[in-house]
Amino acid sequence: MRDRIVIKWGGGLITDKSLMCTPNLEVLNDLASTVAACVENGFEVILVHGAGSFGHLRSKKWRLNEGYIEGMKRPDDSDCTSQLDAVHRVRSEMLELNQHVCEALESCQLIPHVHPPHTWATNTGPDFSGSLEGFESNSAGTVHVTFGDVVSVEGEKQFGILSGDDLVARIAVELPRVQRLVFAIGGVDGLLRVPPKEATDEDLIERWSPDVAFEGIHESEIDVTGGIGLKASRGALVASHDVDVIMVNGGIRERVMAAMLGEPVRGTIITKKQ
Repeated sequence: MRDRIVIKWGGGLITDKSLMCTPNLEVLNDLASTVAACVENGFEVILVHGAGSFGHLRSKKWRLNEGYIEGMKRPDDSDCTSQLDAVHRVRSEMLELNQHVCEALESCQLIPHVHPPHTWATNTGPDFSGSLEGFESNSAGTVHVTFGDVVSVEGEKQFGILSGDDLVARIAVELPRVQRLVFAIGGVDGLLRVPPKEATDEDLIERWSPDVAFEGIHESEIDVTGGIGLKASRGALVASHDVDVIMVNGGIRERVMAAMLGEPVRGTIITKKQ
């Protein structure tokens, strides 16, 4: 049985977050080639991707992360008629983004096996409900793929946002033979001691645990999950189960490749609290 690698492609990395439903095809193709290389090196790969401009913008406008809001007025310039309409649109858009992801994988002769969360998961957070049994089978060239999504929630909330970072936490902890979790993020080399616009090469935190302060970008005007802080928190949770966790600049193909193979690379190693 082959060892597993779980990789998270950040939504801001694989899309242009400033433009509705705009993928970054060049980055997608580069990242897909790293998955293919890992498979050729004898690993099973499970891929989770974020939403970026395919989910966050509409979800933020309709406050989908808060659940059902009775009597919510239609936001200005929205092309949806209600929150429930927005839920269906976001799910459709996530499937559209996932299709771009799958096409990139297929161009590298990989076979994506897609698990849309709204079809198998309920509730939100790291303790969301849903069996991971479907991720366990693997044949040559197959890559299991899932993504952040709008899922059903028990009770009055009715629905909510299940973050890709919560998905990777359960997948990396609960599935057997997971050797490492890699966060491929956009625009920065890892966790930083100062805000990204002020950072120099020396401000990278090369080894982080939850008792170490850091600065990061959380684009609260569009982001409906927890930004880089949620990645760090879920990474520490995974690290506490003796799985290697590293965060790297996803825009640099060679770094993603090295991180997935467990080789030394510039980035942030995430550990459990010391």
